[in-house]
Amino acid sequence: MTFKTLDDANLKGKRVLTRVDLNVPMDAGIVTDYTRIDRVLPTIREISEKGGKVILMAHFGRPKGKAVPEMSLRPVALALSERLEAPVGFVEDCIGPAAKSAVDGMSDGEILLLENTRFHPGEEKNEPEFVAALAENGDAFVNDAFSAAHRAHASTEGLAHHMPAYAGRTMQAELEALQLALSTPERPVLAVVGGAKVSSKIDLLENLVAKVDMLVIGGGMANTFLAADGVNIGKSLCEHDLTDTARAIKAAAEKAGCEIVLPVDAVIAREFKAGAASETVSLDAIPDDAMILDVGPASIEVVNARIDKAKTLVWNGPLGAFEIEPFDRATVAAARHAAERTKAGELKSVAGGGDTVSALNHAGVAEDFSYVSTAGGAFLEWLEGKELPGVAALE
Repeated sequence: MTFKTLDDANLKGKRVLTRVDLNVPMDAGIVTDYTRIDRVLPTIREISEKGGKVILMAHFGRPKGKAVPEMSLRPVALALSERLEAPVGFVEDCIGPAAKSAVDGMSDGEILLLENTRFHPGEEKNEPEFVAALAENGDAFVNDAFSAAHRAHASTEGLAHHMPAYAGRTMQAELEALQLALSTPERPVLAVVGGAKVSSKIDLLENLVAKVDMLVIGGGMANTFLAADGVNIGKSLCEHDLTDTARAIKAAAEKAGCEIVLPVDAVIAREFKAGAASETVSLDAIPDDAMILDVGPASIEVVNARIDKAKTLVWNGPLGAFEIEPFDRATVAAARHAAERTKAGELKSVAGGGDTVSALNHAGVAEDFSYVSTAGGAFLEWLEGKELPGVAALE
């Protein structure tokens, strides 16, 4: 797809409505993780330095169309100002007289954060009247919130039809990384998909088998595929009602020439808790009273061998129950191997999804991947091959 970026925009003196993701973790009014704030700083600074009036729009939480004081963006304005090392104004509404007065009083380069767009029901309904009310305060629209691009909301999709629209630098980086990973990749392409349930990733698996050369399936999902192959998986997490779906996905992969890679050994335990007694066994030796919580060393070798073959890697989801040691070993080992290949210039690696980001941070390699997306649902829907309204509106 083609889209305009800040390189194509003349923003001097313009009121630039800029959609960002500031839906950050908070504790007692204090931001506890600045990742999403830090991601949008380059776009804000660039618009400001080009002489645009930066009018920030964002949502926070799920207020369901009502003004909920605990979900105000006011504390975020303070955190944003600290990270920017520049003043950030705040106005207690995103439309109406208060917003208009604040915007009218701005000088070129100044930064203003509007109150939570989801305080109005028209935001999530993408109501034309609400879109028009937002548009009254803007001459140009910049969308830098890829993580909200799978929603056709007023501030993510509606505004793009009212004024010149551009991708911010974070949005641009996400789209370029994803196009690199699946639209125009260097082959062979390897996808690593983990997580608890096949049911949450059926669309993803069906799309990937038609696009990648190798597909590693790990986590609880792998158990359903193993059960479909007749493996006794004991008390392991498994969706037995989806074994036919697993077989259909394997058949589709074979038809498409995509190799599906499943575990060849397993790390098992009788209980899921830190320090639980565990052992590595072959797939034909899993006791009825045990559960698979990670893949074993032989499986790690198989995964790393596929990473060695690949030129492009797409990663979504851990290989085991990485939150609890020692069931993090496979995820950490494979992530570090992929990071080494990436640093050596032999692999383009793109990862995303909540658990994935946590797992890569746990392995200490998030900075070493080519790109790590902080978008959860939007990243997943892109991998599923779905059109994202917020992206499509920028074409």
